[in-house]
Formats: sequence, structure tokens, C-alpha cells
Amino acid sequence: MTSNQPPLWRRAVAELIGTSFLVTIVVGSGIAAQQLSPDDVGLQLLQNSTATVLGLTVLILMFGPVSGAHFNPVVSLVDWVLGRRSGTGLTLRELGTYVIAQTVGAIGGSVVANAMFEVGTSISVKDRATTGHLLGEIVATAGLVLLIFALAATNRGALAAPAVGAYIGAACWFTSSASFANPAVTVGRIFSDTFAGIAPASVPGFVLAQLIGAAVGVGLLAILFPSAARTADDVVLPHALARTSS
Repeated sequence: MTSNQPPLWRRAVAELIGTSFLVTIVVGSGIAAQQLSPDDVGLQLLQNSTATVLGLTVLILMFGPVSGAHFNPVVSLVDWVLGRRSGTGLTLRELGTYVIAQTVGAIGGSVVANAMFEVGTSISVKDRATTGHLLGEIVATAGLVLLIFALAATNRGALAAPAVGAYIGAACWFTSSASFANPAVTVGRIFSDTFAGIAPASVPGFVLAQLIGAAVGVGLLAILFPSAARTADDVVLPHALARTSS
């Protein structure tokens, strides 16, 4: 990471709070959807995905200037991998800090959502790890990685907030898994036995599928956007110290 970035502790706080808000939005809107439309799963998904699209877009705009608004260990990992070629992107220490902050934030987000709706925090029993779901996670994650880094490589980072929000919203519907595409969010959703929950036994398969999807995304980037490695510092949004208060 270049020296003009905000200090690591500030970026870690942004990643923790941003990921926490993201999971609060996903889990909270899922609980609300269950309560508002208890007999219509399709409507529940529409309500949940709409809240996720809007919430994720706002969160990227809010926290992007500080940390880049990764909110996702896969995005941070790819940022580190691609940056090794050109001396850009996260360092290994920064990668570890981001991943820890994202995971802690995700768990906290589930707890907060449960508390707001007075639903006890408990481990989900919703098994999701079917072959179709795992393929859905590969597809969703590959597309997410390709989108984010393609925008940075083509100097269109300003479009990241609406584009990423729109992609995740669409992927909630066109993938069988409803597009988790995020290991931290996947772990966080263990702690809510509600519409958005996932059973612990399903998590290893989901995370493995997400990592495979990330590798597929990197391969597509190498073919389509070979300059992506040089713009790793600008993922998801450009984040420079001059744009934040010191």
C-alpha cells in the first residue's frame, strides 16, 4: 500500500464498521421480510435483495474514501495477489488486518440485527451446501472480482458503488446460492437462525467455492484487463489520505 493511504488502524475501523453494517442490512432485512411476508419466500428475497442493493451502495460511498470499502476478504485477497506484481495494493500485514476486521464486523452485524428485532442470537440450522449452491458461489464471486477490478483498471472507480450494489442485487436472483460471495459475510450469517442464516456445516464449502471463484475472476482479469494489477490501490474506491481528515 502506498504512503498516501490513511493509517492502517483507520482503514481497519472502516472495514469493521462497514462490514458490520452490511451484515446488519442483510440479516435485518431478512428478518423484516420474514415478519412482513411470512408466506411468500419470493417476496422475502425481493425485500432482502432490495435492501442489500441500496445499503451496499451507500456503504461503499461512505467508507470507500477511507479503506476502499472492500468489506470482503476475497476482494482484499485479490487486491494483495494482484498488487504483488507492481508493488501496489495491500501488504500481507494489511491483508491480515482487513480480514480480521471484516470477520469481526460481520459477526457483530448479525448480533446487532438479531437484537434490533428481538430475535435471540443462535447458530443457524439452514443447510445451503448443495452442488448448485456451491457453483452459484463460484459464479457470483468470479463476477464480483471481475467487476471491481475491471472498473479500477479502466479508471471507472467512481461507478463502483452503484455497479457493485447492482451486481450483488442481480446475483441474489440469478445464482442458486443468493450470492453470498463473501467469506466474512458467510461466517457472520452463521449467527442468525433466520432467513439469511447459514448452517456452520455449509460454511467451509461456501468459502472454498468463493476462493475458487476469486481465482477464476483473477484469470479472467489477466485475459481481459492485464493492467488491473497496477490499479490495486484504487479498489473498491480510490482512498487517499488527502481525502480524509488526518
